[in-house]
Amino acid sequence: MKHVASNMLKKNFKSTFTSCAKDQETIWRRLLVESKPYSDKLKKLLIINTPNCLDSSQAQYQAKINEYTVKRMKDEQYIKSIPKLSFGEHEEVKSYVLLEFDDFTPSENPEYRNCVISFTIISQLDYWELDDYELRPWLIAGYIDGILNETKLSGIGTLQFMGASQVVLNEYLGGVILRYMATHSDADDSENIDNTLPAPQDL
Repeated sequence: MKHVASNMLKKNFKSTFTSCAKDQETIWRRLLVESKPYSDKLKKLLIINTPNCLDSSQAQYQAKINEYTVKRMKDEQYIKSIPKLSFGEHEEVKSYVLLEFDDFTPSENPEYRNCVISFTIISQLDYWELDDYELRPWLIAGYIDGILNETKLSGIGTLQFMGASQVVLNEYLGGVILRYMATHSDADDSENIDNTLPAPQDL
């Protein structure tokens, strides 16, 4: 029995699930770093709580978001991968985006699996309304959709819009859920993604 298990472990194995962390980083970088000026607008909507957060004449807003790397936004929970709501008694009110992968299915390309990628955008209801009748969660959704819809991301696939819906969590919090299908074709190149783990040593 031990010999069989050892032989099995010697084989390299592949799994879509082992690349989820890398895929999340790819998506966050595309949204918050690589798509300027829209990346900056997204950061302002998440970080700056005022109704005029997108006012380009407010130099202090730009200066503030320039201090935020993707890592810092993750550390301070403006962007999340764990579906958990927790707010301390004196915690600063903030908007955030939760990124989730779900509903994995086989694709045309055996190297990959299709999946549903969802973005849950949550803001305190008191901070929804912006200047010019804009609504913060829907505007965040608009920038995410504008950047990602029909976009092909290495290792993730082509994102196709599935739907959007409004959600109210309680009397203080509400937002928008965006859903995309990430699909792969036979033409997708697997060279840019490494979801193969090295074989562990004998046990």
